[in-house]
Amino acid sequence: MKDQQIIAAELENLGYTLVDIEREAGGLLRVTIENPDYERLITVLDCEKVSHQLSYTLPVENIPYERLEISSPGLDRPVKSAADFERFAGMEVDLKLRVAVASRKNFRGVLQGLLTGELNSPDAKFGLVFEGADGQPSQLEFSLAEVDKTRLVPVIDFKGRKS
Repeated sequence: MKDQQIIAAELENLGYTLVDIEREAGGLLRVTIENPDYERLITVLDCEKVSHQLSYTLPVENIPYERLEISSPGLDRPVKSAADFERFAGMEVDLKLRVAVASRKNFRGVLQGLLTGELNSPDAKFGLVFEGADGQPSQLEFSLAEVDKTRLVPVIDFKGRKS
């Protein structure tokens, strides 16, 4: 948690926001960033700028890593915070729960955003409309604590043909 706060503060100073931090085998530290206005895409120069700054900051703050990778969220962007679940309402996502609901952990459906509660409160409930076992639309209600991971489903348009 301390690592995340330090990295998020450094990114904010540089004019970016933190999307995700992942630790992989071999000491890889992957930091995913985006622009706060969401309209401007992340470029290689943005990644280079952040990499350069974090290469100095991480050793000073005693954050261990062997290799550092900076990237943009990509087409299958992770959806992590309450603000993300609200921002991406109406979009299709793949959602995995920590504990199965009706013998099922994995769902693909359309995010409904905030259903009940305050956005950043622990009791906030979000919704997902998915196709049930009977082929009819069903709604899943969940809190962020119940979610293992969520990613946007990429929509790629090849000259008018979506896949």
